[in-house]
Amino acid sequence: MQKIPLRLFSHLLSPSSVPGPQLSRFSIHRTRYSPSRSFSSHPSRGFNFFKMGSIQNPTKILVVGGAYAGLACGLNLLDLCQGKAARFSPRDAAKEGDEKDDVFGVKSEVEIRVVDERDGYYHLIGTPLALSSKSYYEKAWRTYDSIPALREKAISWTQGSVQSINPSTKTATILDTKTGKSVEEEYDYLVAASGLRRAWPTVPQSLTRESYLKEAGTHIDKVVGTKEGVVVIGGGAVGVEMAAELKYTNPAQTVTLIHSHSHLLSAEPLPDEFKEKSLEVLKEGGVEAIMGQRVMETRPVKEVGSAESYELTLSDGRVVKAGEVIWAVSKSIPTSGYLPKETLNEEGLVKIGSDLNFSTDIPNRTSHFGVGDIAAWSGIKRCGAAMHAGYLAAVNIHQRMLESQLGRTPKFVELPEVPPMIALAVGNNAVLYGPDEGVQSGEEIMKGFFGNDLGFDICWNYLQLGKDTTIEEPTVQEEVLEKSLEKLELESSGRVEIEV
Repeated sequence: MQKIPLRLFSHLLSPSSVPGPQLSRFSIHRTRYSPSRSFSSHPSRGFNFFKMGSIQNPTKILVVGGAYAGLACGLNLLDLCQGKAARFSPRDAAKEGDEKDDVFGVKSEVEIRVVDERDGYYHLIGTPLALSSKSYYEKAWRTYDSIPALREKAISWTQGSVQSINPSTKTATILDTKTGKSVEEEYDYLVAASGLRRAWPTVPQSLTRESYLKEAGTHIDKVVGTKEGVVVIGGGAVGVEMAAELKYTNPAQTVTLIHSHSHLLSAEPLPDEFKEKSLEVLKEGGVEAIMGQRVMETRPVKEVGSAESYELTLSDGRVVKAGEVIWAVSKSIPTSGYLPKETLNEEGLVKIGSDLNFSTDIPNRTSHFGVGDIAAWSGIKRCGAAMHAGYLAAVNIHQRMLESQLGRTPKFVELPEVPPMIALAVGNNAVLYGPDEGVQSGEEIMKGFFGNDLGFDICWNYLQLGKDTTIEEPTVQEEVLEKSLEKLELESSGRVEIEV
């Protein structure tokens, strides 16, 4: 197997949390496969795969989860099946190397279906900013039907949840949120990318953009408008970023972070130097920090003529007052309830090998892939690692498709072990740790890793979500021809002299 280095994705180091399907019990409507049957049950978007001239039936790919890992897998696979280099490919892959032989001139009919409980792509990394700033929060959520990259006929999406799968028959029971009906669909390859579930307010709980705007807007009004200050409980990555972003975007607000340990990010396998620098930068940004104290009691207080506030009793007996309290200590829960229990570890994460296939010996094991936060793999959960895994799964699925289509020996790629690494956004600064970089911090680190929108543009552009590939771009030859015609037109008008 070929190993693609993770350093290609080292600029995307922020933690990620990808919510997945909510499992419900509904009646099952069973459908049988036929070559003309639509793969999409979305009521407003029937699916018609594109024609490549092949006599084979299209390969059906079911991607569970439409966030970083799921979209990375679906879109890179779409590129490969269209005979192009994958959008995440190393820059020289289009010119030379193994991938050239596998990509150019080899097209495959494919149906890629993405199922997600939300109606759009939500930039999870940007949550601290989305819950602090009304000038930003609308940007963080884009409905799937508004994303140019998803206008391809070969890729469809359904707002819904996968309730269960049957690896033996390669079928999945999917609940469509809009119709309220369950349907059993066949697939050739399944990609589990549904990630982890976090509680509010770590991640918005809304499933539609409309309700998200109300949810986030109401929260922003509360934390910005309170005159008693805001307390954030929990000093993990989420708590630190939420406290820092709230203070940075609302400098007049009093923000206090309370953490039960002596170091921030105490649960992460990171050096003390990084944790100490994070605390230092957090305080420099104006956030008050109370370390080594647990919140023993939170008591609402309502005084006549004033808004409700809270009194927090700490383990040393101190009482801290706050107008709003943000709990950032909830444990993330894998959204793997739709997968066979034997494929999961004790934490509920799906067990995979370096080829991204399920490692448990189940029927059709090599047709099932796990990517992103739902996968049991080394390293801190980050969007960069999730997208990288999605890309590698796309390459390996494509290799299996070529094996079936052309009888070619597959050339698989491997996911390497991932050492601890992270970039933490702390106001207008960022703190970075990597095994090669060590601990670094500063505004330039923030700008390089997060830009001015907590990485929205970086992720959007890297996934190429704004690129509508249904609109043919002019080739280099066409551009040269157009310029030549423009020159001839100018020359024939007598405005320039003809050079011989």
